[in-house]
Amino acid sequence: MKHLNIQVFGKVQAVGFRYHAQQKAEELGLYGFAKNEYDGSVYLEVEGEEKALEKFVQWCKKGPNHSEISSLEINKDDFKNFSNFRIEY
Repeated sequence: MKHLNIQVFGKVQAVGFRYHAQQKAEELGLYGFAKNEYDGSVYLEVEGEEKALEKFVQWCKKGPNHSEISSLEINKDDFKNFSNFRIEY
């Protein structure tokens, strides 16, 4: 089990990015959260099996329809043992 901190830059707010990220994470059996940042990016903490995390990162590079991803910052972090995937406000 691994934990990643992901910050997604581009047109990622007001396009349903957090909602779709939650759906994708749940589909892949991942846990964590997604929240909008003041700089217009979306910040996610996500953890689970390495293969599922790789698929999630690939999804983040595309995002949902109407999003335009310019870049991602990905960092490993200590496992936090989240129990679900939630959207934070």
